Amino acid sequence: MDVNEQLNLIKKGANEILRVEELIDKINKKGKLKIKAGFDPTAPDLHLGHTVLIQKLKHFQDLGHYVYFLIGDFTGRIGDPTGKSETRKALTEEEVRKNAETYKEQIFKILDESKTRVVFNSEWLSSLSTEQMVKLCSKYTVARMLERDDFNMRLKNNIPISIHEFLYPLFQGYDSVAIESDVELGGTDQKFNLLVGRELQRDFAQEPQVILTVPILEGLDGKNKMSKSLGNYIGIQENPNDIYGKVMSISDELMVRYYELLSDISYNDFIKLKADLKSGELHPMQAKKNLAFEIVKRFHGYTKAKEAEDYFVQLFTKREAPEEIEDLDIAISEGKITIFKLIKDANLVPSYSEAKRLIKQGGVKIDNEKVSDENIELSKGFTGIIKVGKKIIKKITIK
Repeated sequence: MDVNEQLNLIKKGANEILRVEELIDKINKKGKLKIKAGFDPTAPDLHLGHTVLIQKLKHFQDLGHYVYFLIGDFTGRIGDPTGKSETRKALTEEEVRKNAETYKEQIFKILDESKTRVVFNSEWLSSLSTEQMVKLCSKYTVARMLERDDFNMRLKNNIPISIHEFLYPLFQGYDSVAIESDVELGGTDQKFNLLVGRELQRDFAQEPQVILTVPILEGLDGKNKMSKSLGNYIGIQENPNDIYGKVMSISDELMVRYYELLSDISYNDFIKLKADLKSGELHPMQAKKNLAFEIVKRFHGYTKAKEAEDYFVQLFTKREAPEEIEDLDIAISEGKITIFKLIKDANLVPSYSEAKRLIKQGGVKIDNEKVSDENIELSKGFTGIIKVGKKIIKKITIK
């Protein structure tokens, strides 16, 4: 791909790029870049919130760049204070090692193992002498460190800050020096640390890295950051049926965001998906099913994804419909048909006016979602459960 085509994919789901012109210049000069993202092995299991960053790494990998998945086994024993109102509990060496091995198993459900370099920052940080560490500390002032929001807040509120917490951003920044990274990825909460890496590279006579931040993924509630402690998460090692069902439970607005941040859908197809949802050509329920299928398939394979889809449909039909649902094939001459015309042509109502009346009263559902607009259009190839009133339920396929 040329640079502009690459940028479309790189920008998809990105929050900020510092700086785009530098990224273009690096691609033009080097062709293939070193892309780095660091992960502290703080927990054994990853959820979809963690995979936003890994998905962006995959985009760079698909474009032919070199991906460095950095496991912070050294920095993990310090504990990243980002966003914390108190000193973070450091992990033991055994916890770090165990969690790191689990991470390696999980990331290759997204990344191509043969094209990914997994590195541990203990390789270079453990060998730093005391003199080298002191010189590293001399690169940054206390005043600059206190510009970080979490440190500043703790200082104002007389909450202790340990000296070793200042080392974390320095060590993360030194990771970029050790790798000589061209681009570093991180969440929006990591921006300060990423900037430290950029400045340290200048101090070590390297070309400063470009910074790309990705948004923090909202959980199932659509409000708070996805978190196990809040119970609003989707774990990538969860049962396929649970993953599928959880994706189906999210709002239509959140579904679009999940497509942007989690899906393999191309930039152009993503733009088309949003347009089709807005126009009614694509029903939100079908889009959600496609997304749920894609996510389950990624972590558990096609067969499990199909089983999860069938299980969800079975649960839905058992809950909402009789055991036997009649299948109806409706042939249309055009490429699309409005919902009010469809239910009349399928003989589910006696007239078009009755169809419009029922829709207006909320008496028509497509895959358990109320239809609010009588002019919603469904396309050839559509298959779904149509419920009219309290008793009429049909599985309709448009041909």
